[in-house]
Amino acid sequence: MTDTLVLDEEQQTARFTELVARLSHQSVVKHFDAYADVPWDDPEYAIRVDDPRWELDADEGLGATDWYRAQPPDLRARIGLHYIVGNMKAGLQFESVLKRGLLEYAFRLPDNSPEFRYAYHEVIEEAQHSLMFQEFVNRSGLDAPGLTWDLKLGARRATAMAKHFPELFFVFVLGGEDPIDHVQRTVLRSGRDLHPLLERIMRIHVTEEARHLSFARQYLRTRVPELPRWKRTVIAFEAPIILAVMASVMMRPPRRLVREYAIPKPVLQEAYGKGAPSRDAVRSSLRKVRNLLVELSLVTPVSKRLWRALGIWEDNDEVRR
Repeated sequence: MTDTLVLDEEQQTARFTELVARLSHQSVVKHFDAYADVPWDDPEYAIRVDDPRWELDADEGLGATDWYRAQPPDLRARIGLHYIVGNMKAGLQFESVLKRGLLEYAFRLPDNSPEFRYAYHEVIEEAQHSLMFQEFVNRSGLDAPGLTWDLKLGARRATAMAKHFPELFFVFVLGGEDPIDHVQRTVLRSGRDLHPLLERIMRIHVTEEARHLSFARQYLRTRVPELPRWKRTVIAFEAPIILAVMASVMMRPPRRLVREYAIPKPVLQEAYGKGAPSRDAVRSSLRKVRNLLVELSLVTPVSKRLWRALGIWEDNDEVRR
């Protein structure tokens, strides 16, 4: 039994090492530059605030409310663009935390560690994403506050996780990356008439984020089984809180936008409250990371209650119990 366990651990480590080498190679042969690979000055890529292609999807969230549909077309477009701008600003600030965390993680790695090279590839790619997002924000001409003060304060804790508790840090990484990856892939598959600049940015982002998500998932599969019970317990209860907060940031309008456009509270309740279709979208966006945590026995009968209380648990056949 012990020999089998050791062999399984050795195989898992070998698979992880192979994956990291492959991801590092892919970062060399297929990568993007924020300015060389996005035609910012092409007239077709210009941002006009009243472009109807910015309008929110009529099937979910704020876009599905009667209040939003009743607004003049120019205002619907402006709100939709402002929503995107707010998400991009929050996204680049999240990526700032991610980059700092990856550097802390890499700082402690020994010589000849394949993860060192990969971590720096990811830092470089995330820096390019941040440049893209900030350039979009700048060209929109709209104010983007980004993360709120409490989330900025929490970000400092996330950076420290990478140094002292990298397994929890990579849960945080998945909490920030999985929801937005899910949303962007859904939009790209939807057949909607997208603004070419937004579509180009999303296609670049999902291509490189696929590597980042793959690394984080396999890192957890490799490292979590080695953790002591107390650390596994911490992850079991911290993970749903982290994931709920991160999904909310990525999939709800920022507070500043709500105030600026005087969106009524009943409208927000209709769009994002209990029972709203957008809640299903949040749960769907977390399905992959949730299933991973179930696979790793990091969802206990007790911690599952927290998942349910936060509204991010799914009772269906896709979630392994």
